[in-house]
Amino acid sequence: MTRTLTKQSFFARPATTVAPELLGWTLVHDTPEGKTSGIIVETEAYMGADDAASHAFRGPTPRTQVMFGPAGYAYIYFTYGMHYCINVVTGKAGGASAVLIRALEPVEGIELMHARRGIENLTQLTSGPGKLTQALALNKAQNGHDFLTPPLQLLPSTKPVKFEISPRIGIRHAADKPWRFYIKDSPYVSRRSAKN
Repeated sequence: MTRTLTKQSFFARPATTVAPELLGWTLVHDTPEGKTSGIIVETEAYMGADDAASHAFRGPTPRTQVMFGPAGYAYIYFTYGMHYCINVVTGKAGGASAVLIRALEPVEGIELMHARRGIENLTQLTSGPGKLTQALALNKAQNGHDFLTPPLQLLPSTKPVKFEISPRIGIRHAADKPWRFYIKDSPYVSRRSAKN
């Protein structure tokens, strides 16, 4: 399939299909402070109301409304009372599937990311879902944003990547599903495998 953002058909497919294909894409957020971006190196798929680990498992709520809408939009939520996570809504409208962006390789605005995160370690800057949202200044204000339009965009990769697959991590339900995908040998992923 041609990777193009001229239409949302790329996103309107199962999360398990979109998640590995998003590896190598670039997430960009332009703010008054400056532009930050990173290459997606780790994702996880969540397959809607049939997936016990998905926020959609118990049906639509005000919090999960975006998940039940059309594909190609940002679903951002606050978790553990600590940080935000960003997802890409996928599949058919009403299906409520999504891809969690778990880690990025910092590309643009790295000094700004350092300032926002308060750390100097480059490999730890965006190596987790809460870390990357802090580094890119993402929060509920961007919830429901169309990834096809600025200031928050997903830009396609121009080259294929080699990736590995593991069970999803950091969840209690359906943790055995092999729906986590990450770029092989990238030092920026949150974990090398589900076991370490």
